[in-house]
Amino acid sequence: MMRTDLNLELESGSPVQTINYGRLFSKLLKGGDVVVLGGSLGAGKTTFAKGILKGLGWRKIVLSPSFTLIRQYPFRKLMVYHADLYRLNKASADNLGLEEFLYAPQALAIIEWGNKIIPELPSFWEVRFSYVADEQRQILIKANAIEQERLIKIKRIFGK
Repeated sequence: MMRTDLNLELESGSPVQTINYGRLFSKLLKGGDVVVLGGSLGAGKTTFAKGILKGLGWRKIVLSPSFTLIRQYPFRKLMVYHADLYRLNKASADNLGLEEFLYAPQALAIIEWGNKIIPELPSFWEVRFSYVADEQRQILIKANAIEQERLIKIKRIFGK
């Protein structure tokens, strides 16, 4: 199974479209995956995470983990951990206990402001958000050391 990298650029014109991109992206995810969300404050990280959770079948409200640091969303065969490292420095992020669920086969980790731990990650999806205009965002999805079959699937899902 060859592992490789990929960059995919998307444009979102609204929070609804960002949620829909998150839903589509969720079709690629499986237990053991790590998704790092980056970009400035208010750029769409939590909105995209809501889309991922909705795409996985979560029907309840999705809250930002900004003040709790980590929120858990249990599914039948998967536990989703949604973390926000914004308020933590590198040392605090290292001591948070993320390694307990990073890459666990029954866990999916979605980490906002995860750039603080990227150097320690062997493989991950990185999703970066940039402001273009009022509600318009550029979304860059980077696959870092992800299986080639899944890279083919992402292109199919997003029509690229």
